[in-house]
Amino acid sequence: MPLYEHVFLARQDASTQQVEELTTQITGVVEQLGGKVAKTEQWSVRSLTYRMNKNRKAHFVFMNIDGPAAIVAEIERQERINEDVIRYLTVRVEELEEGPSAMMRKADRDRERDDRGGGFGGRDRDGGGFRGDREGGGFRGDRGPRRPREDAEASVEE
Repeated sequence: MPLYEHVFLARQDASTQQVEELTTQITGVVEQLGGKVAKTEQWSVRSLTYRMNKNRKAHFVFMNIDGPAAIVAEIERQERINEDVIRYLTVRVEELEEGPSAMMRKADRDRERDDRGGGFGGRDRDGGGFRGDREGGGFRGDRGPRRPREDAEASVEE
């Protein structure tokens, strides 16, 4: 059977429980039509790049689906009807990824970095200060002192 990765975005106003119920509903549709949900991940509430339907944030849910194309058509039809779903995307893949998805691995890396105390901790990358502190001083430090234009001197003499 074909394999699919499916992601849907639910309104930020929806509670976590409502999002879980929506996920359960989609899983039920998949199983009724003879498919199987191999993996489900909730990527939490994340900021959107741009506003969608007056929402700046959304609940992200990821699912690996193993089943015929009719399942995808039915899931997308129900998501179009549901007011809580902002967007959805289904992609057919050759094989399903084992273990956590890239988004979950990134979240784990970020959590580990925060636990270690990584990051810049409020400092600039170059150790602080601003460019004026560097050798040469001022904004034009890299280009040398300012020289008057030759044509400006000629216009003053005339």
